[in-house]
Amino acid sequence: MGFDYSIDFENTDFREKPELYRVGLGEQGVLLVEPYKSEILPHWRFKTPEIAKKSSDKIYQMYLDYKKAGDFVGMDMARKFLQMGYTRSRRYANYKGGKKYNDQGEVNEREIDHEKARSAEIFEEKWITVREDEEYLILKKEHQKNTVRRG
Repeated sequence: MGFDYSIDFENTDFREKPELYRVGLGEQGVLLVEPYKSEILPHWRFKTPEIAKKSSDKIYQMYLDYKKAGDFVGMDMARKFLQMGYTRSRRYANYKGGKKYNDQGEVNEREIDHEKARSAEIFEEKWITVREDEEYLILKKEHQKNTVRRG
């Protein structure tokens, strides 16, 4: 089941209504789902490996806190932020200024930024840890089975 973009995100608290949450693909909805976006986003940074390490450690700790609380939506949102830390760092590692396409819509030439590549590796390690966590996988399957079917 894909991510449901028809939900009134501005007026929905997914901690109160977790049954409305859809996992979706990859990072879908990462900047929409409250209160998790507001809790996690302030800690999401990847400019340098040192900043990425601090950020990924904090977000991973938030993941563990959500897990301890039995909050699957929080767990999945932390996973999405870790994944986004990886993908955005990789984009900046591969393309100056993070711009993959030029004004004509053509792919810019790659210029490898090794510092950003290291930031991506740091986020990737935590992202893999989360996405392979057996408890996460069980809760994900359970959540997907029990979510409200809409429309």
